[in-house]
Amino acid sequence: MTRARSVLGWDIGGVNTKAVRVRLTNGATPELESAAVPYEIQHDLAALADTLRLLAQRLGPAEGWAHAVTMTAELSQAFRTKREGVGAVLDGVLAAFPSDPVRVFTVDGRFVDPDEARVIPLAVAASNWVATAAVAARLAPDAILIDIGTTSTDIVPIVAGRVAARGRTDPARLSTGELVYTGAVRTPLEAIVREVPLWGGRATVAAEAFATIGDAHIWLGSLAAEDYTAPTSDRRPVTREGAGERLARVVCGDRDMLDDVAIDGIARAAVAAQTEQVVNGLRRVREAHPQLSTAIVTGLGEFIAAEAAGRADLDVVSLASHWGSAARVAPAAAVGWLLAEELGNTE
Repeated sequence: MTRARSVLGWDIGGVNTKAVRVRLTNGATPELESAAVPYEIQHDLAALADTLRLLAQRLGPAEGWAHAVTMTAELSQAFRTKREGVGAVLDGVLAAFPSDPVRVFTVDGRFVDPDEARVIPLAVAASNWVATAAVAARLAPDAILIDIGTTSTDIVPIVAGRVAARGRTDPARLSTGELVYTGAVRTPLEAIVREVPLWGGRATVAAEAFATIGDAHIWLGSLAAEDYTAPTSDRRPVTREGAGERLARVVCGDRDMLDDVAIDGIARAAVAAQTEQVVNGLRRVREAHPQLSTAIVTGLGEFIAAEAAGRADLDVVSLASHWGSAARVAPAAAVGWLLAEELGNTE
C-alpha cells in the first residue's frame, strides 16, 4: 500500500457522517482533528461522494491520505439489504477518493480492501464499536465502553484488553444488551416512555412522533442546540421554546394548556426512562462480566452514559478527557488510529 502522510478515519452513518484526521506523534495519543456533518443518506444517496469530499477538505488538503472506513449507513431504509448498503457506501468512498488507499474495518478487528469487504458485508457492517473499544481498552483493560450517539448506544465489555462482546451483528447485540437503540437526539419520545406525569396524575403519550428525546435534553439544558443534528419533529427551530411546544404535543396539548412545570415533568420522566434503558443494558452486560467495575463513557450523549454508569455503581472514565473533542466521534478516531498504527505513518 502507498504510504500516506495522514490517515482519515471515517464513520459513515445513515444520518450523520464523521471524519477524523489522525497523525501519529511520539506521544501516547496521536493528533486528532475531527469534523462531522448531518446527512441522511436515504434522502440523497447520490450526494455521498460529495459529502465525503467536503468533510475531507475541512480537515486539510487530503490527496494521497489513506482512508480507514467503518459504517452504519447500511441499515438505512435506502437499501433493501445490508449487502446492498455496504456496496453503496463503498461506491461513494471510492468515487470520492479514487486515487487514495482505502481500507475497511471488520468486526473481528481486521482491515480489508473494498473488494473483500463487498464479499463479507456482514463483517464490515456496523463494525465501528469494535474500533472504539479496541483503542479505549488501552485506558482501562477491564471496563465497559458506553458510547451514546444521536441514535443508539453501544455497551461493549472489555476484558484483559480485548473486546469481549457476545454479539457481532446488530440483531445479536440487541439480544445481549450490548446495543440499546436509544440516543441523545433522534429517539422518538414514545419509544422511551409510555406515560408521563401531568397535573398530579399520569397521562399516556401519543404515538405520533411529536417530539424526540433531544427535545427533553434541550428543555433541561443538557444538550446544546448545535448538537441537535437532526430535523425537529415539527421542522421548527431548535430552541428551548420550540422543544417545550413539541413536548406539550406528546400529551396532545400545547403551550397554552401546559405551563413550564408540566413540560418539566414530561422532560424529566423521559430522560429518567432513557437512562433506565441504558442501565438495563449495562445490567445485562454485567451479568456476563460481573468483575467489570469501570465504565469508559463517550459520544454526544456522554452525559447520559455517565449518569447510567453511576446508577450501575461503575467508576466513570471520560474518553473526552484523553481524546478531546474527537471523543464525540470516537469510532472515526479509533479506526483511523488503528490504521495509522498498522501503516506506521508518522510525520
